[in-house]
This record gives sequence, C-alpha cells and structure tokens, in this order.
Amino acid sequence: MIFKQTIICGAVTSVMLALSGNAAASGFALIEQSASGLGNAYAGGAAGAEDASTVFFNPAGMSRLSGKQIVVAAHAITPSAKFTSSAGVASGGDAGSMAIVPNAYFTMEVKPGLKAGLGVNAPFGLQTEYDSNWIGRTQAIKSKIETINVNPSLAYQVNDALSIGVGLDYQHISGELSSSLGLGNTAVVKGTDNAWGYNLGVLYNLNASTRIGVAYRSAISYTLHGSVATGIPLNDGPVSLKVKVPDTLSLSAHHQVNDHYAVMADVTFTGWSSFKEVNVVDGTGASLSGNPTIENWKDTVRVSVGATYSYSEKWSARAGLAYDQAPVSDAFRTPRIPDNNRTWLAVGGQYKPSPAGAIDFGYAHLFVKDSSINSGAAIGSYKNNVDILSAQYTHSF
Repeated sequence: MIFKQTIICGAVTSVMLALSGNAAASGFALIEQSASGLGNAYAGGAAGAEDASTVFFNPAGMSRLSGKQIVVAAHAITPSAKFTSSAGVASGGDAGSMAIVPNAYFTMEVKPGLKAGLGVNAPFGLQTEYDSNWIGRTQAIKSKIETINVNPSLAYQVNDALSIGVGLDYQHISGELSSSLGLGNTAVVKGTDNAWGYNLGVLYNLNASTRIGVAYRSAISYTLHGSVATGIPLNDGPVSLKVKVPDTLSLSAHHQVNDHYAVMADVTFTGWSSFKEVNVVDGTGASLSGNPTIENWKDTVRVSVGATYSYSEKWSARAGLAYDQAPVSDAFRTPRIPDNNRTWLAVGGQYKPSPAGAIDFGYAHLFVKDSSINSGAAIGSYKNNVDILSAQYTHSF
C-alpha cells in the first residue's frame, strides 16, 4: 500500500505542475487566441475589437462589428527547454514540443444594439517531453495538457460611447503525464473534467479616436478524475485532484493617431496566487501523501504596447512588445515547471484580398529568463525560449 501511494502521489501530484511547463504565456495560460492580435503582442486586446476574436478578449467589443463575421485561426507554438546539470552536463534533450492551437469565432447582430457571438478556443495547455533516460526521469518524462473552451457571448450597446458584454465558458480539460519508476517501469497518469466559468467586458469610447476596454475572465475550478497505470496491477488505482485555473483582469487602450497609425497598450493581472498547494486523494478521499504539496504561486502582471501602420486599404503592418511575469519562484521550480519571466517581440500584418475577407499573420519570439532548479536529481539550470507563428482568416457577410 505504501508503495502504491508513493507512485500515485508522485505521478498525480504532477498533474497541476505539468500544466505550467512551456505554455506561451506565463504559467500554463495560452494567450494565443487570434493571429490578428499576435502582431501587436496582444497589446490593447480588450480595446481593439477588430474582428470576432473579441469574443475572447472582450465580448463588449462585438458592438463594433457589423453584420456576421467568422474567424478561424491556428497557432504553431514551439517552446524550447534545455536542462544542464550543475556539473555542466546536458540531459533530457529539448523538452519543448511544438503544438498547433486552433481558435474559431462567430459574431452576428441579433437586433440593433444587441450582438451575439460564439468562441471555441484553448485557453490553457502545453506539451513537453524529456528523453526517457534523463537525470530527472523519476520526476517527469511526458506532460500533455489540453483544454477546449466553448464561449457563447452577448454584447449590448448602451449608447454611442458605452458597450457592455457577457459570456459563459464551458471548459473541458484532459491531461496525460508520465514519469519513471525505475527498473524499466513507467507511471502514466490520465485525467479529465468539465467545468463552467464566465467573462465580462466594458468598452468605452473616450472620443472618435480613443477607446478603452476592461475585461474579466473568471477562475474555473475542476476536480480531475483519473487513474494511474504502472504496469504493476496492484499499484494502479483511481485518483483525483482539485485544480483551479486563475482569473484575469485586463485594462486596454487603443488610439487612432491618424489615418495610417494606431497605437495600443494593455496590462493584464492574473490571479495565480490561488494555487497554493496540491492535494492528491485516493478513492476514499484520503490524502495520498499525508500532507499537501506546497506551491505558493504568486499573482502576475503582463504589460504590452503595440502599433499598427496601414499602408493602404489592403495592407497593414503590426509590431508589439510585452513583458510577462512568471508565477513560479526559484524555490518552487520543478522539472515540470521550467517557467520564468519572458519578454515578447512580435511582428505581423494583414492583407485584405476583398472587402469581405482578411488574412492575418504574425510571429513572436519570447526571450525567457534562464531558470535555476534544485529539485530531486534535477539540480542545474534551464535555457528556455518560445517561437509562435500564427495565421488567421476572417470573412464578413
């Protein structure tokens, strides 16, 4: 029984830790919800409202859209995480693994002043995998987390200056994690759950050139139910873990300088401090480790600025810069969380082949601060970075 509990606790406690890994935003958040926003490093996200992806960033922004609109986008996110021991020996290979993250949005007018929309996206997730024989294999080999979020929304235009929006979020989460048990055995943990959340937004026009947006996305609480498979039947069994993904508050501004130039800025607060501990329980509800694992994550701030230059009615260019804090401190970093503060440098553009269609594209490189680690056998440091390439098609009708 003690052996079984040790296996399950060690593997399943990693469910929450593995969420962090090398997601493109800090922690395990995925801010990549549109290609049109990537070129500006998502500056002004809650105020831009350029297309139907505003369903995610600020539902009130739907009030700026006319008729019906469909947006489909895809993002190739390629993180790199390379571990080197304190003795200077590299181990594990590159734990980063490219993932394709899709988004889709639809908006329409219900009646004058009232708009409706639907978003389907992935707000959290990652995939990392070390070599099976690396020095920290008893702590982590593979970590894969996926979410699917369905987000129906409404926007109401109160007057010429003010719009408000509200949305519901139905979210599904699934995870697969593995670590070595030694003697050729590997523990593989899988779990899933579904839960509800909501998002709110306000968009206010200060004048014809300047608007500000405020958007809030609620925290969502899960209880992941799953099992651990070790290849040793007596050591397998059901487990569960309560997980709370954080809430966010975004404050954005968008200013049209003239017919060609627009500038934008954003500050987003994420409530990671809600993640204080991990408590894995067995089928009877008893804590497998006897005591929760202390995490003590901290709240974070992401700040960004951007600019767009419109060459003509068909072509526009974008650029953006952002700084994104990580919620993980050095004292609590593990092989499943080689996360650290990151700086975004982004460029992008838009081409309109017709009045009804638009093609957006963007690229960002994330410079991630080197991460020190002192966790079990993994004592050393990580060199991390992330590349993101996005494309999007928008059709209005």
